[in-house]
Amino acid sequence: QVQLVESGGGLVQAGGSLRLSCAASGRTFSIYVMGWFRQAPGKEREFVGIINWNGGTTYYADSVKGQFTISRDNAKNTVYLQMNSLKPEDTAVYYCAAAEGYFCSSYKCSSPQSYKYWGRGTQVTVSS
Repeated sequence: QVQLVESGGGLVQAGGSLRLSCAASGRTFSIYVMGWFRQAPGKEREFVGIINWNGGTTYYADSVKGQFTISRDNAKNTVYLQMNSLKPEDTAVYYCAAAEGYFCSSYKCSSPQSYKYWGRGTQVTVSS
């Protein structure tokens, strides 16, 4: 069992930055691929990006590539989502999720169904 808790969300003006954190507890954090998703009101949950077990590989949705960066610190059982140049369309609830395994293909892990554990989310609101 893994518990995930996101933090760092809030209200920011367009062009600003936020760093989200996702703290994990429970089973060994390093054996999980970690993903970030977001969900805007009235829309389906959208894949943002993933990071493999040691941070050596990341993959991002085209919509955030070059804008967002995922990293992890296994010693702190934490994964991060650095969001820069934020736009109003980035407004959403952001979720982190854990998928068992050291690696996961971008195709497989872009699907929410590939993840076993989810956090409750943190709200990010970008004002224009």
